[in-house]
Amino acid sequence: MNIKYPNINCIKQYRTFVFLLCLFSVEVYSQSADTTVDVLIGMGFENVSWTEDEEERVYVLENASYRSGGVGIGKAIDKIQEFGMPENKVCRVIVLDNNVPVISLKYQPVENARETQIATRHDWDVSHDLGDSWEKIRKQKVKNSSLFKIDVVVYPDFSFQNYIITQIYQVLLNINPAVEISMWKGMKLTGQVIIPVVNDYGPEYKQVRQGYITLAQTMRLPYNTFVTGTVGTFNNNRWGGDLSVKHFIPKNEQFSLEGKIGYTGVSYFKDWVWHASPLKRLTWTVGANYYWTKYNTQLSVKVEQYLYGEKGVRVDFMRMFRYAAIGFYAMKTEAIREISGDAKYSKTNGGFYFQVMLPPYGKYKRNKVRITTAKYMGILYNAGNERYYGKSYTPRLGSNYAYEINYNPYFIKSELSNF
Repeated sequence: MNIKYPNINCIKQYRTFVFLLCLFSVEVYSQSADTTVDVLIGMGFENVSWTEDEEERVYVLENASYRSGGVGIGKAIDKIQEFGMPENKVCRVIVLDNNVPVISLKYQPVENARETQIATRHDWDVSHDLGDSWEKIRKQKVKNSSLFKIDVVVYPDFSFQNYIITQIYQVLLNINPAVEISMWKGMKLTGQVIIPVVNDYGPEYKQVRQGYITLAQTMRLPYNTFVTGTVGTFNNNRWGGDLSVKHFIPKNEQFSLEGKIGYTGVSYFKDWVWHASPLKRLTWTVGANYYWTKYNTQLSVKVEQYLYGEKGVRVDFMRMFRYAAIGFYAMKTEAIREISGDAKYSKTNGGFYFQVMLPPYGKYKRNKVRITTAKYMGILYNAGNERYYGKSYTPRLGSNYAYEINYNPYFIKSELSNF
């Protein structure tokens, strides 16, 4: 019986062919990811990197090109689907905000699909959960870093009130340019100047003066918890320190909890001199939020202590649109004897507010220095005409309700579905 054994040279050639084929495939995949990174950088995205293992391919990016977070992320997903999808494995995109990971988008290919699945925007799951993907990529070298880049942001500031009989409304219009610099991961330095344009509010508002001068550090902790500490001068003539915490419930991210505590004093600029009182006023907030996904509406309930020491309850409803947000609020606070002369009654108030995203809405790049308008401009209408009760401050420039929801996973998911 004649048995023919395979030729040893043929086996060696076959193994070499298989090895080269695998090497070529890895090289092709690497080139596709590198090409995607280059495309994203060309679109103006910052802090871009990627990595891959046997389980998934991970991209990291920060939207610095588009006003709307949903629009920017949607544009990035389109390019990743066009150039950089891995074959038969998970693809994840981690989105940063000032170098801090905020949300991730995950594409899971369908197992045992009869036909090759083509990814669409609807197929991406969005959440705050990063899995172990951030640990895989956090030490990768990034391209187009945002660190030490300078934004000169012009904040229009418009207010009105009706407290005197001889004039229907008193108007205040300021132009407030600010310099914002990303110092390191999560850290932002802000310096602002307030320039009066129209002033019916009184002589204390007529002078050019300092606005926000702050250092703010944001960190992401385990279990979808974000912490931000801020020191400096704030709005409403306050200076001092502020600490805020927000936690998204892992099992159902429609629910979130938040808390804030501040220790501040009076701060104002007069006759080219900065006047500041000692830190002695404690303010705090404890609240819960629910995001109604069907209508992109957030309901918030908060218990707070305000600047005069009075405590109160506030309820907010706010609906998000792509380029705007509108909200209604109602609040009830205890009265302070030193103001009212009678502490036996409580004060109620309410009103509405809206915030509009300012143009340009298209793509715009940031080099070393970029001059632009603020992302949002808003107005709050105080229906009760309340001057004293329920007043607080905002510790960070631009940190309004609309900005905070701009990276809500459910809002991002709805934006991807609406394109």
